[in-house]
Amino acid sequence: MKVDIIISADDISESKIENKVVVVIDMFRATSVIITALNNKCKEVIPYLTIEETLEHAKKLNRESYILGGERRAVKIEGFDLSNSPLEYTQERVENKTVLMTTTNGTRTLTKSTTAKKILIAAMINAKTVAKRLIEINDDVVIINAGTNGNFSMDDYICGGYIINEMLKSNKDLQLTDIAKTASMVYEGHKDILSYVKEATHYSVMKSLELEKDIEYCIRKSIIDVVPEYYDGKIILK
Repeated sequence: MKVDIIISADDISESKIENKVVVVIDMFRATSVIITALNNKCKEVIPYLTIEETLEHAKKLNRESYILGGERRAVKIEGFDLSNSPLEYTQERVENKTVLMTTTNGTRTLTKSTTAKKILIAAMINAKTVAKRLIEINDDVVIINAGTNGNFSMDDYICGGYIINEMLKSNKDLQLTDIAKTASMVYEGHKDILSYVKEATHYSVMKSLELEKDIEYCIRKSIIDVVPEYYDGKIILK
């Protein structure tokens, strides 16, 4: 069982993910939102690359049946119902609703990953459950870090390291690429996640926007036991 990491959405290529199980991470904050919304009983999350595509699809639905969520440059999109804060996606707001979502990095990563065999959604908040699912699937894995505006992102990287670290507890014979092995080592050296991610560019942006509560939530380890899957254009719990 091989495990590799792609460091940003800009580095995704079909040859790297074809016939692989892909794990998409954008812990600050898109995948944390998706996991939280589905855990809080939303019907499904549909990711879109652009604001225009999101609004076009919304026109086809009953207004009571969906929620518009997302951000650009970490700020809520004008006219949308919710931002990209997982704390907003409460059961009261999302239960039985379809979440139509577009974000700067996370949804772009998802829409570029559709040639993979299977696409799972991960963040710190469900990492142990993702690791367990990957061991059960027992197939080659590519962890895709959404990154930040096409660049490497420290936060997504340590999250991937955490997942790999958990997988190694069940299967010490994993074949890790150098970048995957390094991610696991980074996590081993920084199990207090904040001590590492506080040096990340994306962390600084969120701090400047006073999103400390989102940061606190997104760095919590394995508080949710669901693994969303991106299938046929929708993210659901299977």
